[in-house]
Amino acid sequence: MRRGPDGIWQVSGYEEARAVLRSTATVQAGLGIETVEKLPSRFRRPVLYRDGPEHREDRRQTARFFTPRRVDEHYREVMVRVAEAQIDTIRDTGRGLLADAAFHLAIEVASAVIGLTESRPGIRRRLESFFPEKFGTPGLTSLHGIRWLLRQNTNWLRIYWGDVRPAVRARRRRRRDDLISHLLDEGCSAGEILGECITFAAAGMVTTREFVNVAAWHLFGDAALLARYRAADEPGRIAILQEILRLEPVIGRLRRRTTAPLRLPGDRQDPGAEVTVPAGELVDVLLHQANLDGRTVGERPELLRPGRPMAAGAGAPGLSFGDGAHKCPGAAIALLETDVFLSRLFALPGIRMASPPRVGFKDEIASYELRGCEVVLTRRT
Repeated sequence: MRRGPDGIWQVSGYEEARAVLRSTATVQAGLGIETVEKLPSRFRRPVLYRDGPEHREDRRQTARFFTPRRVDEHYREVMVRVAEAQIDTIRDTGRGLLADAAFHLAIEVASAVIGLTESRPGIRRRLESFFPEKFGTPGLTSLHGIRWLLRQNTNWLRIYWGDVRPAVRARRRRRRDDLISHLLDEGCSAGEILGECITFAAAGMVTTREFVNVAAWHLFGDAALLARYRAADEPGRIAILQEILRLEPVIGRLRRRTTAPLRLPGDRQDPGAEVTVPAGELVDVLLHQANLDGRTVGERPELLRPGRPMAAGAGAPGLSFGDGAHKCPGAAIALLETDVFLSRLFALPGIRMASPPRVGFKDEIASYELRGCEVVLTRRT
């Protein structure tokens, strides 16, 4: 662990990273929280930006939407239906863009969880505009900033009118077993529900699209790994995907702010030394480095070895879904929908990658974006 020249502490060891994420002496930072903090105090913040007892209670109440049983019984059917429709299109046309198919899948599954089931046509176009490949910086001090501010406000309104408002109106008439109905029962306004929907869209749609792409890229590029994936049962395939995710976390950096002095164990270079981070400091948790900590993940951590023995308490994907109070609740959903799609994609006779993806990066969260990967069928059935 060290303090960077910008004054932000950087944590790269697995145990140290997990300690930061689990600590009650840290709160969420980054991910646009500075903008959210400017909202009126009466406005209920999305769950991503809350901490403490209020956050824990909200997570407790919504945990039922993300249990493994719920995923299997309520969302698997949606995954299979949408995945097979996308695979049928590839089979019929002989080709397809992986990012497009994956995004369509992720939108449908996340919409089922959230309750965005009355959307007007064009939800994918609205989401792509809201989450562009390259972001500008909104503001009022330059033409560029004003342009981006207007653009994002317009995109908020498009999603509200096209997706959130129809869903809210339908659930005001009759509640359903989904997140929007729960938020209405909690007394949330339509604007507050919009904030939660955008948060879950980013977590459940955008990140899953990237993981489907990166997992497919690994499998296309490693014949032995692909053969193992094809021959495995579902738990075995999930184990392969978890190991890919350990090496390729979609979000590679999380930021926290300390609210009290935080004592952490020593790092890999000096495991016996403790470090105390003062209150009010920013801490960057480098997940992509923590997942390579040999003390936790074993020998040759840079190699892809599904089923590798991990230290006690460490999960197969490492910290790729985070940890602590803000650990991603949709981990089981993301892994299953990725497998549902990829297992069917790689069952197509003669499927191959015609062009590798174009790689982009979002430095602020150490995230990748993969676009342009085209798959083709060399044999048509």
